[in-house]
Amino acid sequence: MASTSDIRKGLCIRFNNNVCKIIDFLHVKPGKGPAFVRTKLRNLTTGKVFDHTFPAGHKIEKVFLESHNYQFLYEDKDSYHFMNTQCYNQVQLPKNFISKKQFLKEGMEVTITFQKYDETPLSIEIPHESILKVIYTEPGLKGDTVTNARKLATLETGAVIQVPLFIKTGDNVKINIENGVYIERV
Repeated sequence: MASTSDIRKGLCIRFNNNVCKIIDFLHVKPGKGPAFVRTKLRNLTTGKVFDHTFPAGHKIEKVFLESHNYQFLYEDKDSYHFMNTQCYNQVQLPKNFISKKQFLKEGMEVTITFQKYDETPLSIEIPHESILKVIYTEPGLKGDTVTNARKLATLETGAVIQVPLFIKTGDNVKINIENGVYIERV
């Protein structure tokens, strides 16, 4: 157990039976009344961010986490399968656990964070950028380059994004996974 004086950015605590990471905090000592600590917390299971105020001296439970690099292997009906790149152990995660699943490609390296004491997976971090192959897009029209025109393209993962008119079926494109936006042709 720790107290509010141990609070710092990046500390993971158990709050209302959920594992939360402290994003920001402020120790406040008003002129009148007891001191307190304002915190901004992120629930690592749901990803939601919320504020909470702890009274000074309040006991909090620290949670120890560990992260490992995994490689995406395959998906089945209701889950995704990953392999640890160090010890080759496999872990299975439910489909609703991953938010950007439409950009998940076989062989992609991801980082999975676990609770240290019981190996419960808490979060998965997918790379910010990825190179994917365009499997279908309409041909661009010649002379239609006056404006920054875009067209839809289907990627090898099944995701559909907007790309410039010069992109053809079979091209490899780099995309920003965070917002699903085309960056460049590779």
